[in-house]
Amino acid sequence: MKKLFHPDSPALEKKVEPGTTDISISVVSHAQITLVAELLRGLEAHCRDSRFELILTLNRDETLPFALDSFSYPIKLLRNGSHKGFGANQNQAFSHASGRNFCVINPDIRLASNPFPALLSSLDNSSVGVVAPLVMNENGQLEDSARRFPTPFRILGKLFGRGWGPDYVVDAAPVCPDWVGGMFMLFPRHVFERLGGFDEGYFLYYEDVDICARLRLRGQEARLCPGACVVHQAQRHSHRNFRYLAWHLRSMLRFFLSSVYWQTRHR
Repeated sequence: MKKLFHPDSPALEKKVEPGTTDISISVVSHAQITLVAELLRGLEAHCRDSRFELILTLNRDETLPFALDSFSYPIKLLRNGSHKGFGANQNQAFSHASGRNFCVINPDIRLASNPFPALLSSLDNSSVGVVAPLVMNENGQLEDSARRFPTPFRILGKLFGRGWGPDYVVDAAPVCPDWVGGMFMLFPRHVFERLGGFDEGYFLYYEDVDICARLRLRGQEARLCPGACVVHQAQRHSHRNFRYLAWHLRSMLRFFLSSVYWQTRHR
């Protein structure tokens, strides 16, 4: 992947030699540092058996309520001078990553156990290009984080109250959905690099759909791993904020007009 983006200020970090850690975790804060702090404490409490580094990007200026060296794992801190979109932030983080795998996690993800051993085991299969855990809401209900590729007809069906059920039946066996939600995605480093990272033409929303579609076109699949589970304290901005809704609609239109969508539809 071309390293098009560089941080607006140098990364503050504990040095990690390339290839010595299993996972580089990217977390981006949009004035969400309280949520981030809780996620970091969850990683500290539950993931000590995994070798990882964390790349924290502050997309807006905010003060850290913790010291970088207060955690047992290395943290690299990036401060943006201007507001970047989801894809640009994740691609920038990847340019600082040294792990053999690259993981995107939203600040509002919560851990009750270590999801990484089961997720890494799924990546032993070379046909798998991205893996995700089961995602539950705070009430213990399964979220629809594994879905079929959207089409205009499916979107209209949901608008008119049809097709609200889950796209896949999830039990103990792994599921290979069309795409998995961007709140938690784990890629082998070479796969993310070969894909060129996220398409930065999507400022927010549909980046996860697009990258999974491009993965499918390259002959690999997304996988949902029931052996790993996380909790999502979903913010749902697009449901109550016009600006987020506009980004959502713009990204949806961009995807439906893209060559990636039409190639996927005709495979």
